[in-house]
Amino acid sequence: MKKLLLPLMILAIAVGLYEQSNDKPNLYIMSIAIVIFMYGMMKLSAKTPSKHTETEEEQDNDN
Repeated sequence: MKKLLLPLMILAIAVGLYEQSNDKPNLYIMSIAIVIFMYGMMKLSAKTPSKHTETEEEQDNDN
């Protein structure tokens, strides 16, 4: 999934930047590119552990 998600995000960024450089950018294409990029970032960052969760667990153990 990660191997498919990363190129899709890069493609969405490229399409968004290309569309933004036009004289009259298409709002729908820009919106779809942003949604795809944000969805990809959400999926990729969901696997990153949070530092805040570790400190909560340590505080619970101390009490």
